[in-house]
Amino acid sequence: MAARRMPIFQKFIDDLRAAFADGPDTAAAMEKARSLLEGLVADEELRARSKDWPSTEGHKNLLLYEDPDYGFVINAVVRTAHRKGGIHDHAHAWTAYGLLDGEEKLERYSRLDDGSREGYAEIRLDSVTEGGPGTVDLVPPFDIHSEKGGAARSVAVIVRSERLVGRVLQGRFDPEAKTTHRGEGPTQIPFELT
Repeated sequence: MAARRMPIFQKFIDDLRAAFADGPDTAAAMEKARSLLEGLVADEELRARSKDWPSTEGHKNLLLYEDPDYGFVINAVVRTAHRKGGIHDHAHAWTAYGLLDGEEKLERYSRLDDGSREGYAEIRLDSVTEGGPGTVDLVPPFDIHSEKGGAARSVAVIVRSERLVGRVLQGRFDPEAKTTHRGEGPTQIPFELT
């Protein structure tokens, strides 16, 4: 018999399903997801439990849940101190990124060129938001961004409007070299919150 999900996490899933059931407007569902995620990543019990979650170093995410009806995915990422995440987008998917523990810098970029040259991209850093427990960032489709770890281990819970890994390549950007390419998202490691 499968172990029972942590009650706060099961309620989060149920509330997300209700948000997606309201209709085909993914942007509206993800706005609701952002609000719901703010409540989840403010939970002290979940924060305490996350102390034992395994590291996701090596381009991995914990796969906490994938919805069989609406297709949204809930992931977690556990970063080591001072981890510098790559600059990327999530293709056409929406992403809500909520910090559960630790601190991170959430960076947003603009693309300056018109995208007509294969493999070439000029991007500019537009903003850096200091995030701590309870901070949630909603990232629209094709928005270029990055997360940078703080002085200690950090944990984030992520809601994606759909699974991309194994299905859709995502943008990767190197501002120094002015290059871009499409690549796979993180390897998904199934992980139950019980």
